[in-house]
Amino acid sequence: MPNYESKNHRGYNDRNDRRQHGAGNHYRPNNDHRPNRRPRQETPQVQVEVGQRFPLTIKRMGINGEGIGYYKRMAVFIPGALTDEEVVAEVTSVATRYLRAKIHRVRKTSPHRVEPRDSYADQVGGFELEHLDYPGQLAFKRDVVAQSLERYKPEGYRHYDLHPTLGMDDPYGYRNKAQFQVRRNAEGKVEAGLYAERSHDLVDLETCSVQMPVTMTVMRAVVQMLQDLDMPIYDEEAESGIVKTLVVRAAAHTDDVQLVVITNSSKLPHKHDLLTRIADELPQVTSVMQNINPGKTSLIWGDETVHLAGEETITEKLDGLAFKLSARAFLQLNPAQMEVLYGEAKKALDLQPGETVVDAYSGIGTIGLSLADVAEEVRGMDVIPEAVADSNENAAANGITNAHYELGTAEELLPKWIMSGFHPDAIVVDPPRTGLDDTLIETLLAVRPPKLVYISCNPSTLAKDLVDLTHDYQVDYIQSVDMMPQTARCEAVVKLSRRH
Repeated sequence: MPNYESKNHRGYNDRNDRRQHGAGNHYRPNNDHRPNRRPRQETPQVQVEVGQRFPLTIKRMGINGEGIGYYKRMAVFIPGALTDEEVVAEVTSVATRYLRAKIHRVRKTSPHRVEPRDSYADQVGGFELEHLDYPGQLAFKRDVVAQSLERYKPEGYRHYDLHPTLGMDDPYGYRNKAQFQVRRNAEGKVEAGLYAERSHDLVDLETCSVQMPVTMTVMRAVVQMLQDLDMPIYDEEAESGIVKTLVVRAAAHTDDVQLVVITNSSKLPHKHDLLTRIADELPQVTSVMQNINPGKTSLIWGDETVHLAGEETITEKLDGLAFKLSARAFLQLNPAQMEVLYGEAKKALDLQPGETVVDAYSGIGTIGLSLADVAEEVRGMDVIPEAVADSNENAAANGITNAHYELGTAEELLPKWIMSGFHPDAIVVDPPRTGLDDTLIETLLAVRPPKLVYISCNPSTLAKDLVDLTHDYQVDYIQSVDMMPQTARCEAVVKLSRRH
């Protein structure tokens, strides 16, 4: 059974939603451009030892937000270093073709360096750029798109119009979801937070500047309740205990808050006492759920979700439409920028009255339903039954009668629809980080809709997909959008038009 929460099939969890993700999900740095691994027995190009120090000038920043310099022509990756800084690097690992290092000392500081708000920003993922001022972050994210294009070289890439990244007025307090691991420390105190980079050492997060304040208020209050009630907390090494993870999601436009307790078994000792305290002390929590994920696993979510108290869903509003969110339903983590992103998608599609549109990877219908007021007809698809049901229910709840969603893949349904006489004027795709399925690319090139918009959450796989798409389409422009400030993640809207 799939684990429903990411953009792998928009609307529900990714099978690869792993513990290493940060304060919510999506916090794991992208490793798409990590240098190719070579067999361990090969000798490194330069003889260097772990712990060795040397001066280094940072030439540029990599797609994961790390600084990159060169020691005897060997690339050195240094988290926390900025372009043009001069540092003393201390080697932390040696590979055949590159080195990893940490900053021992900064000799020349970038004018764009700022003090991170979060004291643990250099310990856990999801804060890769908090030491870089916000204008610098926006410039970096546009450059990440350019780097990816340079690597894959889709047709005409040197002449693409890369618009400046659209950012936020206040790039903090935006995340609508906190997803924290729960453990007891050596002193018996219950802690909740994220794993330190490249480890399973939990970093307790008392505060988190990128989270919506209400998510942290609820999170810390529930952690204290777990402590007071002496509830059995999961022990990863012993594979015992009950409470594994807490997930708090807030709806920005309705003030609904949902709490999910992810457990090692269906049992939840002191459940009544916990629910009573939540009702008394956290009136903002309108939904309490339990997700059961037994055993030691890299997946955060299990297959079974149980309703404990309040409503089973919370409601979020987007562009005047209301969307019900179940515990594992996918929604962008930044409500304010979500409206910017989808607004750019609508602008790029430039739908005219009478035109039809297909919403591939439709999830709960957020994109397609936002287009229904202009389109003659909207059709969408997803491979997760719950996502398709949610999409059609959300359409009905919003009084939308010209949108319909079906179960299946685009490569299966598009030919079927065309054979029945439906020829879309436009298609919008919003794939997972892995990019478009090869068969879907072939289908798009066979269908050749006049208008095509690609919403990407991974510039690397976007550039790779454009290699094939630009055989039949030209890239009119790429608009990067900062959905996750303080991180190296970047989303982009690509407007493509059919070549004649």
